[in-house]
Amino acid sequence: MMQRNHQTDLVRGRRRGLYERRHQPLLPTRLFILRQAWHALLAVGIVAVSLGIGIIGYHELENMAWVDSLLNASMILGGMGPVGELHTNAGKIFASCYALFAGMIFLVVAGVLFAPIFHRFLHKFHLMEDEEQKPRE
Repeated sequence: MMQRNHQTDLVRGRRRGLYERRHQPLLPTRLFILRQAWHALLAVGIVAVSLGIGIIGYHELENMAWVDSLLNASMILGGMGPVGELHTNAGKIFASCYALFAGMIFLVVAGVLFAPIFHRFLHKFHLMEDEEQKPRE
């Protein structure tokens, strides 16, 4: 049976939060990289689900072939805009909603990817601040 420790629990989010608290030491680099990998995997999952929504939407509402649906969904999710011409009102409404959704997904994915880095920076800053405030002997 694998022995649990505080640091691996922090990476997997088993403790009171996903990240270490202010009074806890900085996570070692190896575990920080593991945490970042988990966040990257989550970001890839978010993008994959979002792409799937776009592919199915274009395929069902615009009667596009699967490859054309993939192309349109990928281009909108990537911020480039649609490639194929839209013929139905339902497809046009879907495309406008999907474009807004894709913009929000961009922000969410950026947040998921940068959260561990931003947290580590702030945590390190707070640890340095606490060191300066300790009384010297």
